[in-house]
Amino acid sequence: MAPTVASEAAKQQHTGKAAALAARDASGHLAPLTITRRSTGDDDVAIKILYCGICHSDLHSIKNEWNNAMYPVVPGHEIAGVVTEVGKNVTKFKPGDRVGVGCMVNSCQSCASCDEGFENHCPGMIFTYNSMDLDGTVTYGGYSSNVVVHERFVVRFPDAMPLDQGAPLLCAGITVYSPMKRHGLNVPGKHVGVLGLGGLGHVAVKFAKAFGMKVTVISSSPAKRQEALERLGADEFIVSKDEDEMKAAAATMDGIINTVSANIPVAPYIGLLKPYGKMIMIGLPDKTLEIPPFNLIMGSKTLAGSCIGGMRDTQEMLEVAAKHGVTADIEVVDADYVNTAMERLAKADVRYRFVIDIGNTLKSSE
Repeated sequence: MAPTVASEAAKQQHTGKAAALAARDASGHLAPLTITRRSTGDDDVAIKILYCGICHSDLHSIKNEWNNAMYPVVPGHEIAGVVTEVGKNVTKFKPGDRVGVGCMVNSCQSCASCDEGFENHCPGMIFTYNSMDLDGTVTYGGYSSNVVVHERFVVRFPDAMPLDQGAPLLCAGITVYSPMKRHGLNVPGKHVGVLGLGGLGHVAVKFAKAFGMKVTVISSSPAKRQEALERLGADEFIVSKDEDEMKAAAATMDGIINTVSANIPVAPYIGLLKPYGKMIMIGLPDKTLEIPPFNLIMGSKTLAGSCIGGMRDTQEMLEVAAKHGVTADIEVVDADYVNTAMERLAKADVRYRFVIDIGNTLKSSE
């Protein structure tokens, strides 16, 4: 997919420079690149990036596995840093504020979804990277030294939250928080299953416990039992390959947050739901789901999807997380380790999110 040619006016506005790590082809290899950033507009916030989380979607994007890469691709949508400059119309932020940028950097700001605070459902939503911006330029993400973003799409980190551990919440956190809130899976005493214990799943467990819910982790890996129960605080653990454990848990859960991106059969897990129970899909398998209608109709069950969340919910999520001490479990890496981190991520060799120390380790390509 080739980007359109940006207008001359847009090019003239891109006067700032930033050091970045970019993939130039489908090999996905990330190498230093100097990119341009637009000048700080009247409604913009300029941010010095200190940390950026590595999301599995970054890996898909740099390897063009979704067939939409606009090379060079500078990934990263779990951005944490400090404000360096604000436009004259900006009222919510000032230089020195600790802020973050998640999966979006703009939208039409005038449709019904935007008016309701669901910018994530705007037909004109602009992703933080590998997306066409309003001025015809391609967006570059947080594997870079700085970024300029419209005020509406910047969130404030609570003082109690470390930036490195908070950065992944801008994707992983809102991705699990939003469906739990929207589908009533944030009620004390209710029983929620978390299918998959990875980058999304471990945050889902933490939020569910913060909400006062009973939490059962469902995993194909028996080795994760101790981690789930003793360190993350889950109440129960089910090995999905164990027929006896699955049978014993049948019809016990009010909802399931399905974080799995692998192509697994969904029907067996629908059987864990109570009548009127809900399974919410937030993982992205690459094959079509197959589920017998009988499994949904008997018990009046729901199979739904959820895509990140709006900006209001994202800010709320950070505040709830800070109140309850919810952060991501991370491994901080230097910028020159990023290709190795991607190789490890592909093998699920991380507990549970990589975060790049941009502020201290990203060097200019010049």
